[in-house]
Amino acid sequence: MKLRTILLVGLGIATIFGLYFWLSSSDAQKLPAPESAEITRRTISQGDLIGYVHHENPAHIWKSIGFAAPPVGDLRWRAPRPAAAWTGVRASLEDAPWCVQIRRSLDEGTSADAIPLGNLMGQEDCLYLNIFAPAMDAATAAKTQLPVMMWIHGGSNFWGRAEQYDPSALAVQENVIVVVIQYRLGPLGWFAHDALEEAAETEWDKSANFGILDQIAALDWIADNIAPFGGDPANITIFGESAGGHNVATLLGSSAAAGKFHKAIIQSGSFDSISLADAKNTGRDASVTIAANMIDGEVTAPALRAASVKQLHAAYGADLHKRNWELPRIIEDDIVVSKNGLTSSFDSTETFNAVPIITGTNRDEMKLFLLGLDELVGSRLGMIPYVRDQDIYDAASEYPSRMWRVKAVDMPATQMVSAGHKEVFAYRFDWDDAGSILGTDFGDLMGAAHAMEIPFVMGSFRFFATADQWLFTDENEAERLDLSEAMMGYWGHFAYHGVPGRGGKDVRPDWRSWSIEAAKKNLLIFDSQSDGGIQFLASRESSKGVASALFKDPRLEDAALACRIYLSVQTSDEAWRNGNKLNCK
Repeated sequence: MKLRTILLVGLGIATIFGLYFWLSSSDAQKLPAPESAEITRRTISQGDLIGYVHHENPAHIWKSIGFAAPPVGDLRWRAPRPAAAWTGVRASLEDAPWCVQIRRSLDEGTSADAIPLGNLMGQEDCLYLNIFAPAMDAATAAKTQLPVMMWIHGGSNFWGRAEQYDPSALAVQENVIVVVIQYRLGPLGWFAHDALEEAAETEWDKSANFGILDQIAALDWIADNIAPFGGDPANITIFGESAGGHNVATLLGSSAAAGKFHKAIIQSGSFDSISLADAKNTGRDASVTIAANMIDGEVTAPALRAASVKQLHAAYGADLHKRNWELPRIIEDDIVVSKNGLTSSFDSTETFNAVPIITGTNRDEMKLFLLGLDELVGSRLGMIPYVRDQDIYDAASEYPSRMWRVKAVDMPATQMVSAGHKEVFAYRFDWDDAGSILGTDFGDLMGAAHAMEIPFVMGSFRFFATADQWLFTDENEAERLDLSEAMMGYWGHFAYHGVPGRGGKDVRPDWRSWSIEAAKKNLLIFDSQSDGGIQFLASRESSKGVASALFKDPRLEDAALACRIYLSVQTSDEAWRNGNKLNCK
């Protein structure tokens, strides 16, 4: 497998896959089955429901609440419709069915165990959400108005589910309501075809971004129903990581989401989009090609909606487990996303939802994706990975990771501030104090990899399956928990006040907003105390600067290797292209 193949996922299509055996089988402790608790009984617009109390903390939890009608049959590839009511008391104790997706290695130890890797799983009826709240009875909740934080999961918009995330510690520590949502994935969530537009019943049915419309529907549901749980519908923060961060950026740039949220946090996100014409007609993954492969006969909206999920995915003619196809992407449909492109929306405060924003990346984003690359990572005993050449490995991660930051932090933050939006805050996550086993230092192997900040933000260190035991050890526990408490503090304070401030404690740095002046120290670094702690850097990244550093790096004396790393970064950025000092092709 070539280096370019692994690194291609870096800037717009971040997901967690291709990991070694050590990350593909879960020995996680079996959690106790939840039992309904009368104190959690609530009445919402759809009916009565009852949840349960978390087994380790006092958080109240309600799972698998439908926020929209099942998008099946004639509702496939339409904007979401309102969810139906129910009679009696609904027990909201079990995890929701997953949206249709491909079985991945990180699904081990779940209900997907019986499904072979690379196979389809999940169902189209999947528009559900989970709610996590501080402990309170119904009467108290009715008089309480806590900030609401809606989490949008990552996974390249073709993988992931609400079940992965436990933000109960965040809800309890910060006294906020956290809602974790699901949304349509893959080609069921992003698809553009004339036949679907012609059969539209509403203007929003003409959109190609059905997964984003699901997220907007979830925001509408929250506005209408969160009060009985103690939430304030007038104070909603959206936050998400990877593809979830990309979706947050899309909601920020979408007029369709105007007024539906009040703050936003982008973790390792993206601001990319593709034209509607490209989505329909360009390449083997374009919808016109897929539709022709899927339908035997005339391609009509009824025929598209009648096709099975297996037929749809088979039409790509690709090995889905190897992930060698390039859907979905945020599509410039001029309904959810401007025809001028998502990035262009941030040129003026008049063309995006200019709410307070946090955006950041992890220092070593790409290390997660390098783990499956045999030429860089070997294995001991057939299961314990080790780095073959640390210098080459670090360099292969560093430059795509720095370009990720350019595209997700420095460029959009500067663009928004230049447009007159001052409430923009930026960070970099640097924690790399993981443990070791059999000579493998997981701090060197994974470092501050993609998704590594999620356990710190959620306050739950059950996330990376078997690897948790080597990443999160007794030795790093004290400083790790301190950093997690601080990050939850900053996120919670931001949800309350629209500024992260000192994260609720005077001893922490006061998080300054982004400035177009490069000399100002306003990039907040999150790290353990022994590695410098939480501190500011006057750090600025640019495409030109990263390219220049790459070709001067003494670790990359092999020009061919330098070119492979350079070419692995997929971007139309002119400054990056002009930085091609070796004429790499």
